[in-house]
Amino acid sequence: MLSSQQHIISHVSTWLGDQKSVWLCTILKTWGSSPRPVGAMMACTVEGELVGSISGGCIEEDFLEQLRDGSLKSQFDEMQKPFVVKYGVTAEEQARLKLPCGGQLHVLLEYIESNESNRDIFDRLKTDLEQHKSVSRIVDLGNGQISASPNSSDEAVVLDEDSMAHSLSPMYRLLLLGAGDVARYVAEMALALEYDVMLCDPRPNYLDNWHVDGVETISRLPDDVVRESFNNPYSGIIALAHDPRVDDMALMEALKTEAFYIGAMGSERTSAARRERLPELGLSAAEIARLHAPIGLQISSKTPAEIAISVMAEVTAVRHKVKN
Repeated sequence: MLSSQQHIISHVSTWLGDQKSVWLCTILKTWGSSPRPVGAMMACTVEGELVGSISGGCIEEDFLEQLRDGSLKSQFDEMQKPFVVKYGVTAEEQARLKLPCGGQLHVLLEYIESNESNRDIFDRLKTDLEQHKSVSRIVDLGNGQISASPNSSDEAVVLDEDSMAHSLSPMYRLLLLGAGDVARYVAEMALALEYDVMLCDPRPNYLDNWHVDGVETISRLPDDVVRESFNNPYSGIIALAHDPRVDDMALMEALKTEAFYIGAMGSERTSAARRERLPELGLSAAEIARLHAPIGLQISSKTPAEIAISVMAEVTAVRHKVKN
């Protein structure tokens, strides 16, 4: 599974490698009720193969019609550089494109030819995202040349008169610890939110009857799994085993990583006891303070499904840096 951005970059890289030219559309600005956020992308070959979305359907249909009648290519041939299309400027256009009331989109259109330079750039972008590195795609608005650099901004798009810097993020990953009903619901919700999910449980037979389509299961020692695959800012570790032999082993390593979220299920009493144990495992007070426990937003959750909702709500809030 790939993030939407990673999915699109991967497709563009493949198309360019197949000697196909590509149209790449990136949302630069929005006003009112925009159906898609700034930085959202859509890519399309000249033959009409399409991936991604900038509106949910109607603008895509308009784009494909202009692709078929040749008007898009005519605009590019006239300017020989990327150009901006403004959708929803008038009430008539908002109605025609079925945009929400007051919704407007400014979209940058790039015509990317399959040459060695472009193939190399998109191969690099694809590789960086596969390696869980955040990267920016830099577009020269005067001539369309594309370059890449390590991402240095929290903004999805940074625009000036001469260039656009488009921040690209890799797939976020979650490691769930403990094969149980809560983990099953958390996994299903996390998949719906476009996380790559792995479940780890080293206890004999615990994985025998646990399965969620799209989730990798593994029975290795959790501290090794954390160390090898979840030590980056795009990873979260969620301890759901309710068994110190599993949870503490993972937390011992997780709290030393760059993971954006680390949480452990348990009551106030269980969480307090865990915080008393963790210093004995060599963790500092600052490291222990990173732990979210009891896990989840406080919504008086009781059932496994309700607990999973509270967990993924908290993970989402932390990912988006929302203070509760």
